[in-house]
Amino acid sequence: MQFCLYLQMDFLQFIFSFIIRNFLKLVVGVKFHTAKFLKEEKQFIIVANHNSHLDTMTIMASLPRTIIHKVKPVAAADHFGKTRLKEKLTNYFVNTLQIQRKRDKENPSNDPIYKMIKALDDGYSLIIFPEGTRGEPEIQQPFKPGVALVLKERPQIKYVTAYLKGMGKAMPKDDNLIVPHTSSLIFGQPALVKQTEVKEILQQIENDLNALK
Repeated sequence: MQFCLYLQMDFLQFIFSFIIRNFLKLVVGVKFHTAKFLKEEKQFIIVANHNSHLDTMTIMASLPRTIIHKVKPVAAADHFGKTRLKEKLTNYFVNTLQIQRKRDKENPSNDPIYKMIKALDDGYSLIIFPEGTRGEPEIQQPFKPGVALVLKERPQIKYVTAYLKGMGKAMPKDDNLIVPHTSSLIFGQPALVKQTEVKEILQQIENDLNALK
């Protein structure tokens, strides 16, 4: 088991730091903002807008190589886990944390908020798209409260906003074809939540993300 974990760690570091990063940079045309500062953070939650399946790949490829295996993109189980094989492949090759979209407070093992908090308690960092699903290119949808609920319970963990531009044109929703398009990823600074109410936490995050546009 330990050997398999080391094998996956090496694979994730190689595929994202070299193969996917160079493909996105040289073929698609993505301009990466440095994320080296994340090495100084013990844990964090990256909070990003969402227009394309390229979003997750781009953020993972931007991470410092040595921490890639410690970061889990949060993904919808009804899409990425439709079959047991698809679930296992996505978890292994992308390191996803798959959750259901609706709360299940009576069954914590299936509850999305509980699963995200447990992943943090296990030492992982997360990538969360608070819009919940991909929207139209460059059009931001209302934020769902999940990330705020998590940060309310773990306020000592910093969040880092990330703004992706152009991904919805490079790989639009419902289109599996990747085309070259000038795109970019820029990060905000790590921050702690300043409020204790979910609505106010969500507003703080949204304000920080909008400031990156």
